[in-house]
This record gives sequence, C-alpha cells and structure tokens, in this order.
Amino acid sequence: MEPTNHPDFQHGYASGLEGVERTNYEGYLSSQVNTNWLTDRINEKRNELVNLDRHIAQTTEDNRAAYAELQNHTVQVERLSRQVRQHESNREAIEAERDALRERRVKNTPDYSLLAGLLFLVAGISFLAGDLIISHEIVAYALNIRNPNEAWAFAIGLAMVSILLKPAYDRLIEKPYQENPEQNQRKYERFKIALALFAVLTLAVLGWFRYEAYRTDQLKSAINKSIRQLQLSSDPTAATQTLDAATLAKIEKQLSESSELNLALVNSPWALLSFVLSGILFALAGAVCLGIALPVLSAFWFRWLQADIKLGKLRRRLKRVEKELSPLEAQLAEQNSRQNVLQHNLDLLADLNELRDQRRALTTELTELLSELKLAQTDSRISNFNDGYGQGEAIRTVLNDDEQRQLRKDRLVVRNRVNGSHPAEHANGTNGKASLPKSYQPAETLPSEGL
Repeated sequence: MEPTNHPDFQHGYASGLEGVERTNYEGYLSSQVNTNWLTDRINEKRNELVNLDRHIAQTTEDNRAAYAELQNHTVQVERLSRQVRQHESNREAIEAERDALRERRVKNTPDYSLLAGLLFLVAGISFLAGDLIISHEIVAYALNIRNPNEAWAFAIGLAMVSILLKPAYDRLIEKPYQENPEQNQRKYERFKIALALFAVLTLAVLGWFRYEAYRTDQLKSAINKSIRQLQLSSDPTAATQTLDAATLAKIEKQLSESSELNLALVNSPWALLSFVLSGILFALAGAVCLGIALPVLSAFWFRWLQADIKLGKLRRRLKRVEKELSPLEAQLAEQNSRQNVLQHNLDLLADLNELRDQRRALTTELTELLSELKLAQTDSRISNFNDGYGQGEAIRTVLNDDEQRQLRKDRLVVRNRVNGSHPAEHANGTNGKASLPKSYQPAETLPSEGL
C-alpha cells in the first residue's frame, strides 16, 4: 500500500486541512498500537495458560498413573523383601547352628584313636570281670553266702566300685590335666607313676604267689607219684591187693604232707596280698581304663552319630533354603529394576509444583497485561474522543446557522433513536454519528486497519 493511500495518512491529511490538533490522533495511534500489542500478548498468554492447564492436567494424570503402577511394584518389592529377609534369617540361623556344632565337634576331638578307645574299653571290662570273679569267690566262700543270687549281687556291687572310682579319676586327675596340662602335669605324672608302681608291686606279689602255688603243685604231684609207687610196690599178681601196715602208714604220711602243703599255701601271706592287691588293682585299673575309653567312645559317638548326622541335616536344610531363596532374589532384583525404571519415569515428569508456580506467574502476568490493556484502551478512547471533538469543532466554524441547526436536529433524532432502543438503526452503522453535509464530512477511517 502506498503511504499516501494509508488511512492514517488520509486522516492526518484531513486533520491538517481542517486545522485539528495533531497530538490527539497521535495519542490515539500510540494507545491503539499499544492496545493491539497488549491484546496479542494477552491472547498469547491466554493460549499459554490454556496449554499450561492442559499440560498440568495431563501431567497430573501421568503422575497418577505412574505412581499407581509404581505402588504396585513397591508392594511386590516389599513382599519379596520380607520373604527374602525371612529366608536369609533362616539361613543365618542354620549357618550359626552349623558353625557352633562344627566348633563343638572340633572341641570333642579325642586324644586317643577309636582303636585305642576300644582296647581300653576291653581292658576295663576285663578288669571288671576279674574283680567280679574275685568278689564272688570272696562273697561265696569267705563270707559264707551260699545263695547264688545273693552272692552274685554282692559280687557285682563290689565290682561296680570301679564305676564309682571312674568319676573321681575323671574329675580329679584326667579332666584337670586335659584342661590345663602344664599346671596339672606334675600331679598327673605322680598318679601315673604311683599306679604303675602299684601295678608292678601287685604283679610281683602275684608272681611270687604263683611261684608258691606252682611249687606247691609240684610237691603235691611228687607226693601223689610216691603214693602211686607205694601202691604198686605190693604184689602185682595178687587178685586183690592188700597193703601192709607199713605201706599204709607211708601213704597216710604222704597225704598228710599234701594237706599241709595246701594249708600252707592258703595261709601264706602272699596269698592274702595277692587277693587284696589284685582286687585294688583291678578296681583302679578298671576305673582308669574306663575313664580313658568312655570319653573316647563318647567323643566318637558324638562326632559320628550325632554331630555328623545333624550337620548333614543342616546341610540339607541350608540347600533347601538357598533353593527357595534363589528365585525370590531373582524376582526381587527384577522388581527392583522395574521399580527403578518407574521411579526414573516418574522423576522425568514435570514437577506439578513448578507447573502450578508457573501458572500462578502466568496468571499474574496476564492480570498485569489486562490492567495495562485497560489503561491503553482508556487512553485510546480518550484520544479518539479528543480527535473527533477537534474535527467537529473545526467543521462547526465553517457551517452557517441553518446548517448548524440542522446538524443539531439530526444529532437529537439519532440520540433519541439510540436511547429509544432501535437496534436495527443501531446496527446499520450510524453508531450515534450525525449525518453531515457531504462537503464537510471528514474521511472515514478505521484507525485499527492496516496496523
């Protein structure tokens, strides 16, 4: 469009010809341009507000959906975590029990092998059996208890003295030495030396007594042989052998000597010492052998038939717990991974608080723009009014009296029609403007056109 054909140029040209004050229309143009700019900015802000409200609604819905999905996985994670913790607690309890049992098994390692324990057990039982036989002989003959049941009961009671001595040996000699060998070594060695000396002494007495018994047996055998020779010295061809008085006297003398040998052997102090010392030795030796054998057998019993069996059960329980724990850990890892992804997606969503703050800032800015628009529109209308007033005043100066009266009349009619609610006329574009003579009407301009 050429500058001379622009409505603002035409309006300015007409105003210059009519001598209208230029500042009125300049203020109008400035206010109108500001109004148009503010209107565009307000429309933009309103569009931004609409888009922001839509974005807030969409973000709220996305947050709700993401949080709901995240909560489902969070519940699964908590359930799986609780199951995993329970299985891990069971596994730790089984491992603690297994370690404690292994420690007990190591502590119960015997000082002797199983074969040595069995040998000591056989020796202890042998000593008990020997002591039982000696006790039975003493009870049956020395104490003159003729009832076999009573005699065996009393003999078994005497033989059980070894069992009575066993705890004393364990607690006073063996156990202190095992717990603190350095401190109790001297006492242990003294006991062993004393027991060895006593055993050697008993064996010496028993050996001497056996020698006495052997010598007595040989003498008795010689006497019996002599008797047989005396019996054969008579006439072997006689149908019935009759011994003379001399031969009978010799035989009786030999029998008397045999009886004296038996009596001397029985009344020998070596026999008394043999019975006494062997009884004491068997009791002590039985207690010592059982004190060594039973802990060894007990340790192997615990290690093989208790600890090992229970360790096997614990291993099977541990494998079962680990077998149940492995899929749970895999599911938990998967759920944790999915939860992290969902949490990351949720974190990627816009912050609703920031969006609401942005909306409040946008609303505040829009309110300020509306206030500025109000002022701009007010200035535009005032400037437009002043411009119209100036043009009317310029026209009035060139009209005669009749034309001025006709103009007032037309303005009054138009005003009455407007106040009388004639929408058709109001809509025809008169808009309250009086019809002027054609030669005095200013150029019609739309100030907002072309801007």
